[in-house]
Amino acid sequence: MIKTELSDVYRDYIACLNKQDWEKLGQFVDDEVIHNGRRLGLSGYREMLETDFAEIPDLYFNVRMLISDPPYIASRLDFDCTPKGTFLGLPVSGRRVSFAENVIYEFRDKKIVQVWSVIDKAAIEAQL
Repeated sequence: MIKTELSDVYRDYIACLNKQDWEKLGQFVDDEVIHNGRRLGLSGYREMLETDFAEIPDLYFNVRMLISDPPYIASRLDFDCTPKGTFLGLPVSGRRVSFAENVIYEFRDKKIVQVWSVIDKAAIEAQL
């Protein structure tokens, strides 16, 4: 897969998340996907995302930086949102917070097979 093609697939994946189009998630995520070392599978990955949107109703994935080196994508995602209650163990409780997530994805056959994700929790702590 060439860099631009993989970048396009990734941007379509992010659009799918922002639309919460869970029926299409399997077009982008492998049935056996691994997230931060845990095998979640497609159903567990979907459940994780649905929980995120339930806890953060205004969640929106904004791609700030994107580097494509097939079969990998590295992305810095920006968030500006209002989690309802506790988020990452922090008592956010409806306050607006801004933070970033650094994520590396491994793709196989145009699907995400592995995700490594780190959220800037310190940025959230500094706002509380």
